[in-house]
Amino acid sequence: MRIALAQLDPTVADLGGNARKLEAAYARAVAAGAELVVFSELALIGYPPLDLLGRDEFVAAAGRELGALAARLGAVPALVGCVLPNPGPGGRPIQNAAALLQGGRVVAAQAKTRLPTYDVFDEDRYFEPAEARRPLQIAGQRVGVTVCEDIWEGPHEGRRRYPVDPVAELAAAGAELIVNLSASPFYAGRGREREEHLGGVARRLGLPVLLVNQVGADDSLLFDGRSLCVGPDGALWARAAAFREDLVLVDTRTGQGELGAPPPEGEQELHDALVMGLQGYARKCGFHQAVLGLSGGVDSALVAALAADALGGERVICLGMPSRYSAAMSLEDAALLARRLRARFHVLPIDGPQSALLEALAPVLGDVRLTLTEENLQARVRGALVMAVSNQTGALPLATGNKSELACGYCTLYGDMAGGLAPLGDLWKHQVYALSRFANRAGEVIPERVLTRPPSAELRPDQTDQDSLPPYAELDAILELYVTEGLGREAIVARGHPTATVERVIRLVERSEYKRRQAAPVLRVTRRAFGAGRQIPVARALSGG
Repeated sequence: MRIALAQLDPTVADLGGNARKLEAAYARAVAAGAELVVFSELALIGYPPLDLLGRDEFVAAAGRELGALAARLGAVPALVGCVLPNPGPGGRPIQNAAALLQGGRVVAAQAKTRLPTYDVFDEDRYFEPAEARRPLQIAGQRVGVTVCEDIWEGPHEGRRRYPVDPVAELAAAGAELIVNLSASPFYAGRGREREEHLGGVARRLGLPVLLVNQVGADDSLLFDGRSLCVGPDGALWARAAAFREDLVLVDTRTGQGELGAPPPEGEQELHDALVMGLQGYARKCGFHQAVLGLSGGVDSALVAALAADALGGERVICLGMPSRYSAAMSLEDAALLARRLRARFHVLPIDGPQSALLEALAPVLGDVRLTLTEENLQARVRGALVMAVSNQTGALPLATGNKSELACGYCTLYGDMAGGLAPLGDLWKHQVYALSRFANRAGEVIPERVLTRPPSAELRPDQTDQDSLPPYAELDAILELYVTEGLGREAIVARGHPTATVERVIRLVERSEYKRRQAAPVLRVTRRAFGAGRQIPVARALSGG
């Protein structure tokens, strides 16, 4: 069968827009000779719709849109991810399903069996699982249709145990091909893991396996696409592009399909993911430009470079906001970077507003110069200026903090944390440096001095980050073990890290949860990001690890 993998970027709740996107891709696929067109999980309504699924009017509108879409499609069948009513007498009212559209109507459907409730997923909150699984007759073949988690067997990564293995059950029932409609979120290396896993499924079943994955950005979640088809021996037959929409055809009779360019890896993969995420977040939220504070440090420099790649330099507003503690080189480097990016650059000194606030507070606090209070006031003045420019221009305000800072609370609420999106919030500091050097791969964009001088918040005389934090190489290694791998104090010390440093880092992480709860959304690029996938109470006894 000649199958089209229609890898699209739907917008959550844009039912009409998504339907038009599906219809256009269907027309291109049919013109290219497809005998079946496969879309991604919940492609008609966008993934993840979250509590929109609790609104009866939204679910009803999605049902009407599915019927209208079916009426506009032709004789070539299409598998569309959608929401369908639960046909059973009990349980939740809707199911996450793949609907088979052909000849103007919905002719069959298969609901999702495994409803993930780990990491960023909470599907058991909304959907009723499938009661049964059976191959569908499509273009003369028995096709085992599955939805995302159904193809990921085994109780690993905290997944709950399921009583059935959908793909094994479908194969036993005579399926000649397994098709999976997926919305599999990205993290670094995930595409390779997905390919290896599907190859293993294909070899285990002795059947071709095809997966169509969503692409694009929805809030913090990024979807890398990389839809693919593998043969019964696990060999790669077809693969769609990473981080962009694509339409790829594969013939499962001959094993011939389109492979395209190899997907990006390393810093290129992170760069492409963050650019796609920033671009998609801005577009879907209605922003056409971005604004940020450009300090002359590495974090804001990288955010500016990513924003320029995503939106175009002319759509990026950079604010240099020097204080009495700012080094002259910081403003020089910020101005140089803005020119190289063709971004707009404005210098807004903060000594005046800062002095006014210190004077206003004096009757209550006395002289707070050279205290943490004054440091935070500077950050909050800068945050207020960024937000004011955002209010007036409609630009998306970008927070520039990284994951190391968020982890340890080395950031200021309503100051440098202010913003609508935190592009670097899932990158450790050493990754920020690596990605910044990657930005200079074709020539210097970020000034070399930004990459070589000691990092500093410049909120007091001669300040460096290492006045308040362990060296970043050591800090990031401990944070990776504690935050990402979930190891406790003794296990981290056993890895060779000093006990006192480990205990200090754990205290910083535990005491800063209230800040992270109020942080801007973070673009997720690792297995364990701050946000939806890591839920820690704020009001609790602080753990020592």
